[in-house]
Amino acid sequence: MKISRLFSYDKYKGSFMYLDTQAKYEIARTILYFAVSFGIFFAGFFATGTRINLLTVVAVLGMLPASKSLVSAIMFLRYKSCTEKFDENLPDNSILNAYDMVFTSEKINYPILHLCVSDTCVIGYTEKKDFKENLFKDHISSILSAERIGRVTIKIFTDKKAYISRISSLGASGREDEQIMTVLKQIVL
Repeated sequence: MKISRLFSYDKYKGSFMYLDTQAKYEIARTILYFAVSFGIFFAGFFATGTRINLLTVVAVLGMLPASKSLVSAIMFLRYKSCTEKFDENLPDNSILNAYDMVFTSEKINYPILHLCVSDTCVIGYTEKKDFKENLFKDHISSILSAERIGRVTIKIFTDKKAYISRISSLGASGREDEQIMTVLKQIVL
């Protein structure tokens, strides 16, 4: 498989297939970090004949970013990307939308496959039937109020037809909607 095909989609938060692309990237980075650390350890071992040397310390310190990268890879592997392009159902191109948004809190993670922001309304779609919408609303509202963004209406759909029907009635996004989307992209996985 070509490396260009491995990373064929946009890797920016909110882009289509972001979670799958980022998971591949995190796996590749994790393998590289561990390979470098083990390589340094074995180079020091073969050069000195003992594991007690300065390169062993460097290798052990190299395990810190490798371990952090492994945790990140595990987080991305827990979720799958949206496979349907919802923006084809949007009424025009002036509506802000994002894919593969996984919001994290202390207790619960909230995976949203697609999200639109218009007229200070945040509308999202998830396939998770037991989605805790009230907890999600409280979580997002508190973050947006901390950023001094006014009152925002939040609605998450689990029915795809109802979601598509709702986004087809949205108007164009404004400047405050851009601020909302920026904050939402900053707090997702």
